[in-house]
Amino acid sequence: MKAEILSIGTELLMGELTDTNGSWIATQLPPLGIQLQWVSIIGDDLDKLTEAFTRGLERSDVIFTTGGLGPTQDDLTREAVAAALGEAPTVQQEVVDNLEEYFAGRGISMPSHNIKQAHLIPSAQFVRNRNGTAPGWWAEKNGKMIVCMPGPPGEMQPIWHEEVAPRLRELVDEEVTVTRNIKTLGMSEAAIDEEISEFFGHENPYLGIYSKADGIHLRVIARAKDEETARAMIVPVEAAITDRLGQFIWGYDAETPEEAAGQALTDHGLTLATMESASGGFLANSITDISGSTSYYIGGIVATTRGMLLANGVPSRILEENGMASAETAMAMAYVARDSMEADYSIAIAGVIGPEPVDDQPVGQVFVAIAGKRHTRQLQFRTPPRRIVIKRRVSNTALTELRKLIVAEHEAL
Repeated sequence: MKAEILSIGTELLMGELTDTNGSWIATQLPPLGIQLQWVSIIGDDLDKLTEAFTRGLERSDVIFTTGGLGPTQDDLTREAVAAALGEAPTVQQEVVDNLEEYFAGRGISMPSHNIKQAHLIPSAQFVRNRNGTAPGWWAEKNGKMIVCMPGPPGEMQPIWHEEVAPRLRELVDEEVTVTRNIKTLGMSEAAIDEEISEFFGHENPYLGIYSKADGIHLRVIARAKDEETARAMIVPVEAAITDRLGQFIWGYDAETPEEAAGQALTDHGLTLATMESASGGFLANSITDISGSTSYYIGGIVATTRGMLLANGVPSRILEENGMASAETAMAMAYVARDSMEADYSIAIAGVIGPEPVDDQPVGQVFVAIAGKRHTRQLQFRTPPRRIVIKRRVSNTALTELRKLIVAEHEAL
């Protein structure tokens, strides 16, 4: 089954919002046996939208759309689908009643313009949206399908998991694609290529290697008649990678460094504190992006000046002898954070974020220190001299190394 995605909204074309929906849906299609052929961004223009749907129905079996289902005049997805299929929409009173009930529950009357969200054409049926006012559409005609979903990811993704994906599984009976993403840190791309070279160059399962902000990723892709068979094809390749690169593997699939570190802390009932100078709170922000992080993250200190480091307990002797951007200062920061907040582990980040060198250290030079109850770990490295790159890379590296230290310590017990 061939598919395409239409991400709808002039705000996407203007760069005001980034289309994350298209890439997210793309990751959901291979396990369903659906081959994505095209991804397009279309503005809020009825003629252009109708043209896109007409073209899509000629070349694709299914069109997935996000956006344009709201109540305003520039929400034109329904109108464009109706025009492309040559059908007239009518108001469905049941949906009007549901909308009125929704607004009444919020203590307000339904605006009259919301009635357009109750429009439906004969070839379509509503897709339930429990997180918003805009129901989706599932239209079928002449063997082709159009699946329309709201633009906000908080509405679109639940609709996909609860309504769309289960129905697609019943309809699609084709070869499926399963992937396994293995994430490493600490080895270069060339070194990994050399270590597992015999697994590259095969079509099925296919092994790809990618350099990312959080290390080197290895993606194993298998295609088979069903998901169970495809996963079985991945097993020996993953086992070999784990055997040879195990100490450098920190996560899998969609897992992030902050999720991996948080899970390690949770699994062992441990707590974490942080102190940052070069990363400006980026590390603390990443940690607290994870739901439930308050169960293990005690808190953090952002100290971007010498005075703030002194005020938070970093010894003046350390700063005078080594400067703010040094391994010694990072280690002292880690001890202060761990002890002052009575945490099991702490992470400290020092270095130079720019725009000028500090203490004879160049922009992009960073120092990471991790202090546990029994062991410590120190790292220093250079990153490209761009602020967001420095922040992201040092945060990812610090959290990944924390997880590795926790795992190593508890495996040794």
